[in-house]
Amino acid sequence: QVQLVESGGGLVQPGGSLRLSCRASGFVFNRFSLRWYRQAPGKERELVASSISPSGYTDYLDSVKGRFTISRDNDGSTVYLQMNSLKPEDTAVYYCNAAMLDSSYWGQGTQVTVSS
Repeated sequence: QVQLVESGGGLVQPGGSLRLSCRASGFVFNRFSLRWYRQAPGKERELVASSISPSGYTDYLDSVKGRFTISRDNDGSTVYLQMNSLKPEDTAVYYCNAAMLDSSYWGQGTQVTVSS
């Protein structure tokens, strides 16, 4: 059974940091490209960060470049999103996604709220 389980969200003040985790099971993790998306209330889901397999190439939404870092632990089947210098506009539900060819799996999402 395929599962992606996110954790690490919460309430943080502007300028603070959070690290999101997404633990995967049920598929060959290191063959899949991994992405973090987010969706704010009333807005469309947007791609935040990508880790492309097998090249290891990473890419980021312009507004998070230099603040967010995606990383993966293939042995532990986990992808992370380190978020620093958080801003109120980063408030959203964050989702991890694993994709390869015609297969695409999603986690349930974790809420990140940046507010003073």
